[in-house]
Amino acid sequence: MRRHLRLLSLFLLSCLITAPPALAVPAPMTEQELTDKSDLVALVRVLSVTCTTITKDEQTGEELPGYLAKLKVLETRKGDVKPGETVLVTWRAIPKSITGPWAVYYYPGEEVVTHLTKRSNGATYASTWLNAKSEIVKSPDNKDLPTTPGETLNPPEEPAERTPL
Repeated sequence: MRRHLRLLSLFLLSCLITAPPALAVPAPMTEQELTDKSDLVALVRVLSVTCTTITKDEQTGEELPGYLAKLKVLETRKGDVKPGETVLVTWRAIPKSITGPWAVYYYPGEEVVTHLTKRSNGATYASTWLNAKSEIVKSPDNKDLPTTPGETLNPPEEPAERTPL
C-alpha cells in the first residue's frame, strides 16, 4: 500500500513539474487607462465585417480567420475622427482552446463605445485592450461572422421611418 502511495505521489509531482504554465488573462484596463492609451474613443455602429484571411495557428494548427470591420462614428469622445466618418478595425480570431477574452470582436449592426489605437500603417485601427468595448448601446441581432476570405456580413436593413398621413 505504501509503495502505491509513493508511486502515486511521484506521478503527481512529475505532472506538476512538467505541466505547461497556465495562461492568465491580463487584468482589464480602467476607463481612464483605456482613454489615455487610445487614439480614438467613439460611439460607433458596425456597418460590416469581412473575413480577410485564414491563417493556421502555430501552436494549435487551427485555421483562424482575420477580420476587417467598417465602423461608422456616431459620436467622438477622443480623437480626430468626426461623426459620420468611417474607420476600419482589424483583428484575428483566437483558438477555441484558449480561455479568456483575448480578442475584441465586432458584430454587424451593434452600436458600442469602443477604444481604438491606430495601427502603424495609419490605415486601420485595433482595439486598445481586451476590454476596449465599454458601453453596448445596441446589441447585434446575432453574433455571426463571415468564415471565408472575401465574405462580408452586413447588418439587417433598418426599416424606413414612416410618416403618418
